[in-house]
Amino acid sequence: MKDNEQSVPWRRNVTLFLTGQTVSLFGSMVVQYAVMWWVTLETRSGLAVALYAVAAFLPQGLVSLFGGVLADRMNRRVLVMIADACIAAATLVLAMLMANGVTDLWIVLLAVAVRSVGAGVQTPAVQAIIPQIVPAEQLMRVNGIFQTISSAMALLAPAAAGAIYAAVGIVPVFFLDVVTAVAGIGLLALVAVPTLERAAGAGASSYRQDLVEGMRYIRANTVVRWLLIVYTIIFLLTVAPSFVTPLMVARTFGSEEWMLAVLEIAFSLGMLLGGVLMSTWLANRGRVGLILVAVYGFGAVTVGLGLSTNLWVFYGFMFVLGLLVPPFSTPFMTLIQETVEATMHGRVFSYVSIVMALATPVGMVVFGPLADVVSVEALLIAAGLATVVVMAISTRLPSGRAAVAASRAPAPEPSAAETSS
Repeated sequence: MKDNEQSVPWRRNVTLFLTGQTVSLFGSMVVQYAVMWWVTLETRSGLAVALYAVAAFLPQGLVSLFGGVLADRMNRRVLVMIADACIAAATLVLAMLMANGVTDLWIVLLAVAVRSVGAGVQTPAVQAIIPQIVPAEQLMRVNGIFQTISSAMALLAPAAAGAIYAAVGIVPVFFLDVVTAVAGIGLLALVAVPTLERAAGAGASSYRQDLVEGMRYIRANTVVRWLLIVYTIIFLLTVAPSFVTPLMVARTFGSEEWMLAVLEIAFSLGMLLGGVLMSTWLANRGRVGLILVAVYGFGAVTVGLGLSTNLWVFYGFMFVLGLLVPPFSTPFMTLIQETVEATMHGRVFSYVSIVMALATPVGMVVFGPLADVVSVEALLIAAGLATVVVMAISTRLPSGRAAVAASRAPAPEPSAAETSS
């Protein structure tokens, strides 16, 4: 079956998919913020925050190797539903334990790690579904809409997490996640996602052969290879240091819950505005050009965070940091979806997930313990400057020059048939 052959109109299919994923994502985000704050406020330790980052991302990176292969070997909708159900089950167990007074840090981190395993299976499949159900001409716009909705949820999630956490503690947050996961699974069950012809006959090759084939594909594709290099730079030098910004707030400005909530809200407001821009004004701009502007902006803003001596100026820089996320992530995902053939999407996105999941804990293994030795401000300044320097070098690599050259091709315009459907 071809990728976009569906028994229902694609707009209805996409609406159901985005709605279900948004509901599920909201619950997961609420848990993410609440647990991160709980670890930060309970321990005040950079090492503990680093351990949280490792638990949250390392298992996802390891499992993504197999998650991407699974996404190319079976129906992706079914795979996402199974993964979401397992994540919800782990969350429910943690809720029951903490409700009965079991609050050891290692137990919380173990549950976070189990959730990360589920994300390692779910994330490549979700990204691979989008080009299956969205016409090629609409990919950038739909990705921008998804980013906007996700940003709106990211805006609501810290507010909800802060309100629930401050009022009744962390346990009710976990129950909320279970409810949203069930709702998300129910909506996803209504989405028509075809099983690829290759997936139907996947038994002919081994998992190892599929993994090797995916790596060879990435090495042979200059643009994809360069994109993964850029992705690694960002997660090592921008995302990883961002995990210690709540620690900077707690140490420098105060440890009240509202301060951490406003920090996330400022970031999410920026993401929301950036998502709106990506789904409208920036939808047909050059993909690589947007990525370059965003990455250099990340470096400059990270330096600004480190130089901030006023809490509200700090929030302002977090807003700008969030504003730059959609102009980076949306064209990045769109380029992958446009460049990679459908039967390879799962495996390529698994390597994207691996970079995301491994680069963050690797970075935090460095930044977390260092935050107990030197100031968070100094770490942010160093990370921002390093981002600019390393990115400048990457654009001069042969793969970087090829990616920039490829970006000069005009973006695809929606056809009359698609815009009227």
